[in-house]
Amino acid sequence: MLARHIPNVLTGTRILLTVPVGWLILQGRYGGALMLFFVAGLTDAVDGYLAKRFGWVSWIGGVMDPIADKTLIVVCLVTLGLAGALPAWLVALVILRDLVIMTGAASYYFLVEPFDPNPTLVSKLNTLLLLVLILATLCDRGLVALPPLSLQALTYCAGLSTVVSGAGYVRDWSSRARQRWLARHGR
Repeated sequence: MLARHIPNVLTGTRILLTVPVGWLILQGRYGGALMLFFVAGLTDAVDGYLAKRFGWVSWIGGVMDPIADKTLIVVCLVTLGLAGALPAWLVALVILRDLVIMTGAASYYFLVEPFDPNPTLVSKLNTLLLLVLILATLCDRGLVALPPLSLQALTYCAGLSTVVSGAGYVRDWSSRARQRWLARHGR
C-alpha cells in the first residue's frame, strides 16, 4: 500500500466502525460505543490532516469522507433513538433533511447541471451540533450523568439547526435552478 492511500484507508475504517458503534448502542454498552465513536472521530481528524498536509487528496476520498461522516452520524442517531436516548422527532427530522438534500442534489445534477457539492456554514454547524449531541448522549449514558437541561437544550439546538440548514439548501438550490432555467429560456 502506498502512503498516499492512508487517508482513504482511515475513511474506510470509519465507515466500518459504524457497525460496532451501532451494535454497542443497541446493547446498552454506551462506554464501548463512546470509545469507538472517539476512535472514529480520530480517524476523521488524522485522514483530513494527512490529505491536506501531504496532498494525498483523491476523488474517491472526497466522495468517501462525507459518506463516512454521514453514515456514522445517522447510525448513531437511529440507534440512540431506538434505545430511547434521543427523541424520535429529532431522528426523523435529520433523516428527512438528508433525504430532501439528496433528492434535491440528484435532481439538480441530472436536470439542471453537474456541480461540486459544498456544505454551507449552517450545515457544518448542524453537523457539529449533531456530533456534540451524540457525544454528550454517549457520555451521559456511559460515563457520567450530564444535567438533563443541557442535553435537552442541545437536542433542540440540533433540531433547529437541522431545519434551518435544510431550508437553506432548498431555498438556495431552488433559486439557482430557477436562475439557470430563466437564463436558458430567455426570460
